[in-house]
Amino acid sequence: MTTMLGAFVLGTPDPPALADFYRALLGWQEIERDPEWVRLRDPEQDRPSLSFQLEADHTPPVWPQRSGTQQMQAHVDLQVDDLEAETERACALGATLEDHQPQKDVRVLRDPHGHPFCLFLPGA
Repeated sequence: MTTMLGAFVLGTPDPPALADFYRALLGWQEIERDPEWVRLRDPEQDRPSLSFQLEADHTPPVWPQRSGTQQMQAHVDLQVDDLEAETERACALGATLEDHQPQKDVRVLRDPHGHPFCLFLPGA
């Protein structure tokens, strides 16, 4: 038996809007869309995909984490070849750069719905 990552799913109050952000950021194709579910994939391969499901009561996590607050359960790491240029591009698309940056070769940002994600250079 073989096990592989099929998809990563983010909960959001507006799946189509958040999918539009990641589609622009990643250059991926939209495979399915309705108000409660959207799936994106790399045009070169079917899996893994990135999906967005409706969570009307979504509460973004706190970063850096603090006891007694909404904790980050997972985040997306995206490898880039130019950290500064891709950070600027992500922000132009609607991301926000976090004040707390734990490493100089990684940038922690938030997508438009508050999910943390990281941009990192190869080898980081």
